[in-house]
Amino acid sequence: MGPLRYWEDLEVGHSYPLGSKTLSEDEIVAFALQFDPQLFHIDREAAKASMFGGIIASGWHTCSVVMRLMVDNFLHPESSLGSPGVDEVRWPKPVHAGDTIAASLTVTSKRPSASKPFMGLTATDLTAVNQRGETVLTMKGNNLVKRRPAG
Repeated sequence: MGPLRYWEDLEVGHSYPLGSKTLSEDEIVAFALQFDPQLFHIDREAAKASMFGGIIASGWHTCSVVMRLMVDNFLHPESSLGSPGVDEVRWPKPVHAGDTIAASLTVTSKRPSASKPFMGLTATDLTAVNQRGETVLTMKGNNLVKRRPAG
C-alpha cells in the first residue's frame, strides 16, 4: 500500500512515482488467454509475423499492471475511496515481452465534494514508459479521496 495521503496532501502539479514492473512473455500470454486472446498476444509465431514482430501485452494488461503499481505505491486503504472513472486511455507504443514499464501520476486539479464533505475529487494524468523512455500508456483518471479528519 502507498503512504497515507489525504485529499489535502495531494498537490496540483506534483508528480508521484508509482514504481515499475517487467512483463514476461508467460505473464502476457496468461493474461491474454483469459481476457484478450488475439494472436499477437498469445501465439509466438503469429506475433512474430505481425506488425509487432513478437508477443506484445494487451493494452488492458498494461492498464492492470499500472493499476497494481498505483495500489502498491500511491493509494492507501484509509484515504482511497475509489474512482468514478477514467478518460482518454491511450497506448502509443506496444509493450513487448521483457519490457519494464515505469509509471507516474500527476495531479492536474482537485476540488472538495459539494455533496460529501468528507471527501474531495482529484483529476490526474497517468503516464507509463518503457525502459527506453517511450510512452506506452497515457490515461486521465479521477479519484475520490478522503479528506483529513478534523481534530
